[in-house]
Amino acid sequence: MKRNELKSGAILSYLSLFLGTFIQILYTPIMLRLLGQSEYGLYTLANSVIGYLGVLDFGLGNAIIKYTAQYRALDDKDGEYNLNGMLIIVYSIIALIVIIAGIIIVSNSDSIFSSSLSIKEQSTIKKLIIIMVFNMAISLPFGIFSAIVTAYEKFTFQKILAILRSILNPFVMLPLLFMGYKSIGMTLATTFINILYISVNVYYCFKVLNIKIKFNNIELSLFKEILGYSFFIFLNMIVDKIYWGTDQLILGVVSGTTMVSIYAIGSQINSYYMQFSTAISGVFLPRVTQMITKKATDNEISELFIKIGRLQYFILAFIMCGFILIGKDFISIWAGDGYESSYYIVLAVMIPLTIPLIQNLGLTILQVKNMHQFRSNIYIVIALFNIALSIPLAKILGGFGCALASGICFLIGNGIIMNIYYYKKINIDIPRFWKEIIKISIPVGISLVVGILINLFITSSGFIYMIIKGLLFTLIYAALVMKIGMNDYEKNLIMNPLKKVINNLLKKSTVVRG
Repeated sequence: MKRNELKSGAILSYLSLFLGTFIQILYTPIMLRLLGQSEYGLYTLANSVIGYLGVLDFGLGNAIIKYTAQYRALDDKDGEYNLNGMLIIVYSIIALIVIIAGIIIVSNSDSIFSSSLSIKEQSTIKKLIIIMVFNMAISLPFGIFSAIVTAYEKFTFQKILAILRSILNPFVMLPLLFMGYKSIGMTLATTFINILYISVNVYYCFKVLNIKIKFNNIELSLFKEILGYSFFIFLNMIVDKIYWGTDQLILGVVSGTTMVSIYAIGSQINSYYMQFSTAISGVFLPRVTQMITKKATDNEISELFIKIGRLQYFILAFIMCGFILIGKDFISIWAGDGYESSYYIVLAVMIPLTIPLIQNLGLTILQVKNMHQFRSNIYIVIALFNIALSIPLAKILGGFGCALASGICFLIGNGIIMNIYYYKKINIDIPRFWKEIIKISIPVGISLVVGILINLFITSSGFIYMIIKGLLFTLIYAALVMKIGMNDYEKNLIMNPLKKVINNLLKKSTVVRG
């Protein structure tokens, strides 16, 4: 049953991503044109500011999954229910802190953005921040229920809910945008959808999973242990916020909302790229927890690390190469005029970002082993270096300068330092991992060269030509990777479902004829 949940969870993760990405691809151009470049930059800037309050989660979301999975492995229901009660209390206190911090931000927003925003924009960003703070304050204490669903490995329900959320989003957003509510309407719609999402998770936890919440045995020793585990995840969250939020804040202060919107389009594309990696590794936290609790060997963990890394690389290399080949055309058609430089912003981050994305199961392993302190400390130093590098580069090169600084930091932190740590301290077979990736890179590289030749041959631009070039590259990539890149396990992952579909169609055809 659990194995089926993992398979269906991974499949539904990609279905959710494809559907969500497809909806966003259709929805974003309409949204950009209805909002305008400046208003979209303002909305993105407000999100960036409030995003810093998200780190007040303190990494407890992962702690819920880890400790709930442990209690379930030990069949300790009382421990599990008291854990729920303790964390609801903690999250409620955090929500109060978020509200206070939000009031402080609103009170000082004029002085922060006085040099780059107009008086009207300053008034709008205050309203956006107030709504976003409310949304975050209710999300924190109720977010525990989503984590519980993950800990119970109910990935099918979770991913179906995510798919429904993706579908609902534009149906709520677009009417408000057409009525002229702009960024404030979008923020209100996001809040409404979030409340609905929370309500469904709460109902599922109580009525289907039959969880309980107890407050009669709060263990301070457990709370200290959770804080120790969560602290370094909290540092990782700060680092992630510096990487993905500070650039937009710097550009908002230095360059204004137009450059923020250009950078935001690049960040949005890279966020899709990241999601295609985490869709696989994201369902493995409970499984890795159980493996390590049951004393899995270093070789078994390395095998899982390499297996998942190879699968992620097949997908990410296809997306990355495809974007290199048709990304300019895509942005021009999708986002419209004024966003051309987003292409270079995407590539400056996407290429080095591939390293941590194909190794993100390593972070899960570190968290479960409670050995993520080193990563957190290194990332804090690298993140501070990123800020120091981004400010002068932003003044010289604008958004591309910020992206370039982030890319350099990914190479140093993830490409060099963390690979050494995984190999020396966690005993993951990193040399073998990279040998496997290099083998796969041969058909990937050939596909990219052929794609470049296709670009040289088909020089016309436009939607139809972009689709033709994309389809040709897809066929070449699939053929080469299947022929000389994939092992039997990976080929079966693709071929077995296809064979089942074909057999079912043949059976139905035979029944109809009979």
